[in-house]
Amino acid sequence: MGAFLDKPKTEKHNAHGAGNGLRYGLSSMQGWRVEMEDAHTAVVGIPHGLEDWSFFAVYDGHAGSRVANYCSTHLLEHITNNEDFRATEKPGSALEPSVENVKSGIRTGFLKIDECMRNFSDLRNGMDRSGSTAVGVMISPEHVYFINCGDSRAVLYRNGQVCFSTQDHKPCNPREKERIQNAGGSVMIQRVNGSLAVSRALGDYDYKCVDGKGPTEQLVSPEPEVCEILRAEEDEFIILACDGIWDVMSNEELCEFVKSRLEVSDDLEKVCNWVVDTCLHKGSRDNMSIVLVCFSNAPKVSDAAVKKDAELDKYLESRVE
Repeated sequence: MGAFLDKPKTEKHNAHGAGNGLRYGLSSMQGWRVEMEDAHTAVVGIPHGLEDWSFFAVYDGHAGSRVANYCSTHLLEHITNNEDFRATEKPGSALEPSVENVKSGIRTGFLKIDECMRNFSDLRNGMDRSGSTAVGVMISPEHVYFINCGDSRAVLYRNGQVCFSTQDHKPCNPREKERIQNAGGSVMIQRVNGSLAVSRALGDYDYKCVDGKGPTEQLVSPEPEVCEILRAEEDEFIILACDGIWDVMSNEELCEFVKSRLEVSDDLEKVCNWVVDTCLHKGSRDNMSIVLVCFSNAPKVSDAAVKKDAELDKYLESRVE
């Protein structure tokens, strides 16, 4: 049977919430995989003075769920509690961190949680060889910080089009390939040493033990790419998803699909479920997870779209009969 089941597990995990002028929904499904290795984080109102900030992330685990699950619970605190993130603050001050402090703090948080997990006995002795991608957004009143480590992806839909997308960290990418080769590794069949399909990840300590190389110079790096974008009135929604979604839908396809669904339902869990079901139908064999974050300018339900959708359903039902 290998890593796949005889039939997919289609039960879904859902959640939703709202705050800070945002609404979010999420859906995850195990699908054809033997294990569910995805995890997620959704925090509206970051503790300790950043109540008007929010954080959302998706983690795509591999070789087990240990790293993904730990990161989903603890990555945010590693980011916001380190000195780089809080560098502009004086004791008792209400100053928000600067853009550079946030970016530096996010990077430090990733390196710190990776170092922290390395000391877990099951990860240290090789009993657990799991790793995980991480893609996230930290949303302040003025900025969206896109955070990526691995091949999960985040996209911003603004003013009717895809405005920004994170870049996947694949071993064939020239910059990634150069680091892998400098660490004594190789890229074969588009994988690190012919085995791992991502070139950056948390965990995966089998690929992080080259003597004389720092944590960001190893075969697999835990360093995230962080991009800040100024928020705009025209911002509509952000999608965070693992490669189980992106393998079967392009950025534009998924955004147009989500837009069309938001015009017939304001239930964000339902919209995310439609995405997951569609990706399963399109042949995705992986775990599937999506977080949808809507701004106040997101598409609204329209009578015309609802009517058109109902007519299409009726037509399809008549064809099936």
